[in-house]
Amino acid sequence: MKAYTYIEKGKFALVEKPKPVLIEPTDAIVRVTMSSICSSDLHIKHGSVPRAVPGITVGHEMVGVVEEVGADVTKVKPGDRVTVNVETFCGECFFCKNGYVNNCTDPNGGWALGCRIDGGQTEYVRVPLANQGLNHIPDSVTDEQALFVGDVLATGFWAARISEITENDTVLIIGAGPTGICTLLCVMLKQPKRIIVCEKSEERRRFVQEYYPDVSLITPEECKEFVMNNSDHGGADRVLEVAGADDTLRLAWECARPNAIVTVVALYDKPQTLPLPDMYGKNLTFKTGGVDGCDCEEILHLIEEGKIDTTPLITHRFPLNKIEEAYRIFENKLERVIKVGIV
Repeated sequence: MKAYTYIEKGKFALVEKPKPVLIEPTDAIVRVTMSSICSSDLHIKHGSVPRAVPGITVGHEMVGVVEEVGADVTKVKPGDRVTVNVETFCGECFFCKNGYVNNCTDPNGGWALGCRIDGGQTEYVRVPLANQGLNHIPDSVTDEQALFVGDVLATGFWAARISEITENDTVLIIGAGPTGICTLLCVMLKQPKRIIVCEKSEERRRFVQEYYPDVSLITPEECKEFVMNNSDHGGADRVLEVAGADDTLRLAWECARPNAIVTVVALYDKPQTLPLPDMYGKNLTFKTGGVDGCDCEEILHLIEEGKIDTTPLITHRFPLNKIEEAYRIFENKLERVIKVGIV
């Protein structure tokens, strides 16, 4: 089968690999019907993910059909349409039982697919611990509707959940890329008093304005002043930092009111600095990623009920044999791309 593979820093290639087989009784083999490119794939390409293993098939955002299951897999069966969770987790360790599945202590725990073991930008994928890592797609939900459930939408849902948003809050979201928009969709479910989205790209601001006209849109240059003038207590009650640029962490805490929650969703390429003397007295609570992707079943129900729709994010579609072109467009932010579907 064809598999898009991490060769070395700066280089991915579409190569031939054997179809995966069951290794453990908890495994499942899934025929990938649709996958997507994530910014985390680019982090691997650029060498920003030291634990990524050269030679692995990349991709961790996918849906498919179960082909084969191990003897201990009870929650799915061959023929089931499923989402694949970005994280592998056992469900039994201390962290899993407390909902912190990103920190699962299993050897394959956490972000494994497309990083430490073969992922989903291919035709077939082996999913370890499949009872936890696969979720049924309801019959009325299409592959495109479900595509982001296991990763970028799970991230947005998790970020909104841990931010403890109330109906009285002013919420600032920094970044309107794919993760930022998924975060926006999940924040909207909380029905806060006011949502402000800060994004430097004019094209992405235009996208948000077209699909989500009720939110306030601003640029980074005007962000701090706008937030101060449009919040009740000298800053945003909740700030979700989803951009990961050089200056966005500072912007996040500067725009937060005293005693606010700042949720850092972004994956940075470089270390960040917390200038504690400048922050002294703000008494901020920081919550940091990565995602605990344990809400996929709930998210699928919300999609089924029409409360979340991420299909507008799929601006481009390519077959697997054109994935190099898909990456070129996505990596260089060409043609107003938001997300790419690989079919």
